[in-house]
Amino acid sequence: MYRKLFLSVLLISIAVSAFSQAPTAQQLLSRVDNNEIYQTIEYEGEIIIEHGSRRYVKVMKAWGRGNTHSFIEFTNPEDRGTKYLKRDGRLFVYSPDTEEVMLISGHMLKESMMGSDMSYEDTLNNETLSSRYDPVLAGSEIVNGRDSWALELTARKRTESYPKRKLWIDKENGDLLAYELYALSGVKLKDYSLKRVETIGGRRFPVEGEMRDLMRKDSKTTFVMRNVVLDRTIPDSVFSQRNLER
Repeated sequence: MYRKLFLSVLLISIAVSAFSQAPTAQQLLSRVDNNEIYQTIEYEGEIIIEHGSRRYVKVMKAWGRGNTHSFIEFTNPEDRGTKYLKRDGRLFVYSPDTEEVMLISGHMLKESMMGSDMSYEDTLNNETLSSRYDPVLAGSEIVNGRDSWALELTARKRTESYPKRKLWIDKENGDLLAYELYALSGVKLKDYSLKRVETIGGRRFPVEGEMRDLMRKDSKTTFVMRNVVLDRTIPDSVFSQRNLER
């Protein structure tokens, strides 16, 4: 009898301990934010766009500083010389066809970037999710064969492009395994799935992911990053208007 009582108490203690160690919704969201924080980044990449029976591969070189500055130059034959500059909350594009720089703003921000499943607007958010959304822990789920925490996010401002989000975070390593983006009505607009992670500079870093714009039939975009370098000094000149026009 004493042994049964001891086992019961032990099992209850283990359950209580496991429950008490479960992270809060805010801790999980902060973990997601922290995983995406870096001083600088440099990489070579591909954007693979599949829309119906068509498939396009766009090759690029990219540099970034925090969430506020980025410079991308496309090198594949069809888009060679096309450049994007994000600086201080504004997005510019240089077209080699017209040899002109254009500010992307207003309704244009909702358009597809280079024909992909990502909009220009998706690239412009500089603030962390923690500063823009209120999270709620929605339990545990298995995603891509991994045990994960599910988070539901509600935007604090009506101006957010996606008023609601759902995230799945790997319990073991903190990877953002997947997320879904919703309209205020609850209609799912886009979803993302992590495909591959590499250890770079002692940290786990997502180097391949797939996004689908559910408003586009039979469409998906795969983003691949190669030769990633983190936290190496990048000159200010990289993120300049002159570099965009060069």
